[in-house]
Amino acid sequence: MSETQPSFSIEKLYVKDLSLEIPNAPQVFMQADTPQLEVKVHNEANKFGDGLYEVVVTVTVTAKAGDKTMFLAEAAQAGIFAIRNVPENEINPLLGIVCPTVVYPYVRETISDLITRGGFPPVLLSPVSFEALYAQRLQQAQQPAGPKIEIAS
Repeated sequence: MSETQPSFSIEKLYVKDLSLEIPNAPQVFMQADTPQLEVKVHNEANKFGDGLYEVVVTVTVTAKAGDKTMFLAEAAQAGIFAIRNVPENEINPLLGIVCPTVVYPYVRETISDLITRGGFPPVLLSPVSFEALYAQRLQQAQQPAGPKIEIAS
């Protein structure tokens, strides 16, 4: 492969941060109420080396029954991506769409496992269109984005 050939590779996928809070345990396990779930997805990217980028997808799931919080689970799943010789105007879409799309299935699994280990039924997160979120973010910004991408839904 030529030195000027565009390249994109996944160097590493890892859990960057993980947290589970069950503030009302053990009483919360005796409640028969079906919890209301609130799910937030956030992603960001940062360049940290020559052609190396860290992309982090953070998912926060809050379950409430009435006014009591059953659990709060948060996982930040990250990936290190090598992106070299890619035109500048194509890097942000890679960081805002392609990389989070690669990382998201891992954070879905991490969240489900974390909640199950907390004693609750698994939460299966719906797929996320990072392309739609990226387009929404660009529309809101109305200006060219720098190397840092932040998208929340």
